[in-house]
Amino acid sequence: MAKIKKRTFKKDREYTLRGIRGSDMALPRTKGGEARRSLRNTPGYGKAILVTISDKPENQMTGFEKMNLVDEGVSKLDLENLKKSSGLDYKKLAEVLSVARATLINKKGKAKFNSALSEKIIGLADVYSYGYDVFEDKDKFNQWILSPNKALGGKKPFDLLNNTFGRQEIKHLIGRIDQGVYS
Repeated sequence: MAKIKKRTFKKDREYTLRGIRGSDMALPRTKGGEARRSLRNTPGYGKAILVTISDKPENQMTGFEKMNLVDEGVSKLDLENLKKSSGLDYKKLAEVLSVARATLINKKGKAKFNSALSEKIIGLADVYSYGYDVFEDKDKFNQWILSPNKALGGKKPFDLLNNTFGRQEIKHLIGRIDQGVYS
């Protein structure tokens, strides 16, 4: 049997690390020592934001699945779902997607955006999907993404979402939060 080491990373959580053939597995624990129930394992959690395209959450899609979605194009209905889920208005969406506000508003119903804009929308939905998954609360994540962050030099995570590299950095930051690293 593997030797068990106990470490405390956060004030109220204890992680038990078990050596399993060269890899470590972290199990979140409560103060009482029982396993913390994660919403991520419950059915129906981690729903897709762009629901007319796929049932699979964006952060769980492969690169090929995302490329196919870009080729198909994202519809105005999917943008509306992202807008509703994120709590952003057209002005903020236009700013982060680097397009005119009118471009987002003028599409109707099932009309599709071009591939360049579809790629940006899918990238944004990917970040939000991952954030919702890690934070396990949409409101907390929506508040976090619009608040200044010390790990980003006082910048708001939302301000970095306007290009691919910024979205990638925010996903890395969310991943660090998921692993319990100070961020």
